[in-house]
Amino acid sequence: MIICKSPAEIEKLRRSGRIVREILEELRERATPGVTTLELERYVEKRLAELKAKPAFKGYRGYPCCLCASPNEQIIHGIPSERRLKEGDILGLDLGVVVDGYYGDSAITVPVGKISEPLQELLRIGEESLERAIEQARAGNRVGDISAAIQQHAEGHHCSVVREFVGHGIGRELHEEPQVPNFGTAGHGPALRPGMVLAIETMINSGGPGVRVLSDQWTAVTEDGGYSVHFEHMVAITRNGPDVLTRI
Repeated sequence: MIICKSPAEIEKLRRSGRIVREILEELRERATPGVTTLELERYVEKRLAELKAKPAFKGYRGYPCCLCASPNEQIIHGIPSERRLKEGDILGLDLGVVVDGYYGDSAITVPVGKISEPLQELLRIGEESLERAIEQARAGNRVGDISAAIQQHAEGHHCSVVREFVGHGIGRELHEEPQVPNFGTAGHGPALRPGMVLAIETMINSGGPGVRVLSDQWTAVTEDGGYSVHFEHMVAITRNGPDVLTRI
């Protein structure tokens, strides 16, 4: 069942979403060569306590941390560790919070120091794919319009889209209907109606689309060892077009 939110509920989701995005932007500055992803996790714990927000991921289906930190070939769900970031890495950062019973969820991929031109291009394609998807998040369109926009832009730039993991509805639960894949056919899927709130996620690989999950049962990596980027915004469907709740 797809749950449409009231204007008051959307404002509560906006508050949660902005807290997530604020912390992610702080992490962007902290993800420097020599830092461990566990140090970033500890920073998130401190900031959540200061902002009186609960972590959405910690304990969710047994996940052990507040933050997902996924370097290089890791697509999503990377568990923070003592792994030190190196100059030239890229790092996916995914964070969720709960404030007053409403969830916020967003993700960015950031450069660690100076990165190569191909990786700069991959980050650009990932961000552009998300922006093109958001443009399709309009009442009267369908989920397939969002999915097709991601797939067409990524594949048009010789990248691939991850098929095993998807975006989702969000509200009083972290994952609600509908699912929002990174691939699809325009004009197909559930209709978009005012009040729907979607967490649209682009997961774009530099090589093939193949995915495998490591022995920790969480970390998803590219099958061919290629790089992957992950970007996510929460978007409310309104009569006046898409309203990005995780935009600062």
